[in-house]
Amino acid sequence: MGENMRKITVTPYNNGWSRQFQIEALKLNEIFKSEILEIYHIGSTSVPGLSAKPIIDIMPVVHEITRMDKYNEKMISIGYTPKGENGIKGRRYFQKGGDNRTHHVHIYEKGCKEIERHLAFRDYLRVNPEDAKRYGDLKEKLAMMYPFDVDSYITGKNRLALEIEKKALRWYENGGNLHD
Repeated sequence: MGENMRKITVTPYNNGWSRQFQIEALKLNEIFKSEILEIYHIGSTSVPGLSAKPIIDIMPVVHEITRMDKYNEKMISIGYTPKGENGIKGRRYFQKGGDNRTHHVHIYEKGCKEIERHLAFRDYLRVNPEDAKRYGDLKEKLAMMYPFDVDSYITGKNRLALEIEKKALRWYENGGNLHD
């Protein structure tokens, strides 16, 4: 099965996701050691109660992004495929699990705006269950409508995701708290 034949599966929230994050975070800390300042569980699997594709999104924040490329071999040794920036400037992106994707690692340098965007989105959804439910329901519906069409799935969820993201950034700028 090629890239475009991966089946899109959205499942109800699973309590095991945060444990899977912790296990993987330990492995990443072993590899990157003092390069990592913080490591966050982000994305839909980090929001209790939110339906999601069961892929753990991990965001390490590092001192210097350019130093990350020398860790590609070590990441390959624990099952990751290095993807470079993969469309987002200043990021290093890794995927694990091939067609049965299990983890995505998004590495950013301290101070990068993307970090705040990811944390605001996650923390806003954690305290706004009605928006989380709207988002989860939409993803479930899209996964049923487009089980093998990842582009239509992504296009379908992007409008609501961007709307929530705008709200989340406003919420954060008005004093909403970001958490570890």
